[in-house]
Amino acid sequence: MFEKFSLNKGKTAMPKHEDTKSISIPNHVAIIMDGNGRWAKKRGLPRVAGHREAMKTIKRVTKEADRLGVKVLTLYAFSTENWKRPKAEVDFLMKLPQQFLNSYLKELIEQNVQVKAMGDLSRLPTYTLSAVNDAIEKTKANSGLILNFALNYGSHAEIVQAVKKIIREAHSPEDISEKMIADHMISPALPDPDLLIRTGGEIRLSNFMLWQLAYTELYFSEEYWPDFNEQSLQDAVRAFSSRQRRFGGLAEGSENP
Repeated sequence: MFEKFSLNKGKTAMPKHEDTKSISIPNHVAIIMDGNGRWAKKRGLPRVAGHREAMKTIKRVTKEADRLGVKVLTLYAFSTENWKRPKAEVDFLMKLPQQFLNSYLKELIEQNVQVKAMGDLSRLPTYTLSAVNDAIEKTKANSGLILNFALNYGSHAEIVQAVKKIIREAHSPEDISEKMIADHMISPALPDPDLLIRTGGEIRLSNFMLWQLAYTELYFSEEYWPDFNEQSLQDAVRAFSSRQRRFGGLAEGSENP
């Protein structure tokens, strides 16, 4: 179901023009970007230095995901639990979307990337929300990779919100189905992730897309997010491609028990 990979795996990089038809490319990749603070601490830097470096990683991973043929890239940028962090760090994190989009929006537009966001955006500072909405508006006609930021997102809150919507619509219990619940989630238009990557060496989901990850392949990397690069993403995609997804069924050719 999942694999944990250590550093320096020694695999060769996919050439720029490698025929990726020989491997299975996940349509939707979701990433829990973990390890920014530890990356900075290891170098004797303040935690915010790791968050600043993380923006460069987002840029290169987005470009590589697009090159590989990934259709949706969802990044866990800020969780509903992250408000518990020191105020100075939260304030800095709230400025990062604005800094990232101010620096790279033009390039994202040129690359035909469409920006989306999911979560309770109403709690975001005005300057953060304005930058996000501006990017969504300016890229809404793009038809390439969807770069979806999870901001002030928590899966428990998302599920509770979906249930509340269903109750307000006065559906009878008999009407409620998995599809109805899924359709009331924050981003019903996006397919469920095929591959979840978590960096930083931790092996947990941290309240991220729990409904949508029911049959997602899990990949855990020891690398801190600022160290994650094109090669790292390629390794994760190769691991995904080597697995056989059965969605609760049996492998082709297997006999029934």
